[in-house]
Amino acid sequence: MNRHNAPPVVYPLGRSLFLRRWLLTLWLAGLLSVLLWAVSARLQPDALALALVTVLGAGMAVRLSCKSLPCGQLAWDGDTWRREGAGSQSGGALNELSVIADLQSRLLLRFENQAGKGLWLWVERSSLPERWLDLRRAVYSPHKSATRRLPHGRADAVDVMDALDVMDAQASSFSSALPAAAAGGVNVARGRP
Repeated sequence: MNRHNAPPVVYPLGRSLFLRRWLLTLWLAGLLSVLLWAVSARLQPDALALALVTVLGAGMAVRLSCKSLPCGQLAWDGDTWRREGAGSQSGGALNELSVIADLQSRLLLRFENQAGKGLWLWVERSSLPERWLDLRRAVYSPHKSATRRLPHGRADAVDVMDALDVMDAQASSFSSALPAAAAGGVNVARGRP
């Protein structure tokens, strides 16, 4: 069993138009719900003002969170993921990639760094269409090596693919020995004739 890592790729990160539109739609649905509730329940002016302030506060929180989305580049070097660019979380290696949502033309990815802190990234095809398939190959390719996490941030490098190759070789040598053992009258379960 021979596995190869995906080739290196660098992909731009930016503010997701899709995410902003989706959050705006949710916010407008919340605003509409509050307005319909206010009309149907004939709310007192104080309760209506509180509900509207809450919805407007949620809208401001969405706006601020959209402005603080990570920018820069997502880089795969064939072995590890890195986020490059300005920001406090950039530069370090990103471990444990998880694809949270795959919408074909956009991906929601979650990375965990060595300290265990999660980083959520929206990546869209429209950012760099000619490298989109390269990015998807890197995201979905089996990685050549993996690390087993131990307590206190330590990690033991375990080459899972090599271990699987050894197990495959042992299994194939055992399975090829079965017909020869059966022909010689050897009880394979007990190892004697």
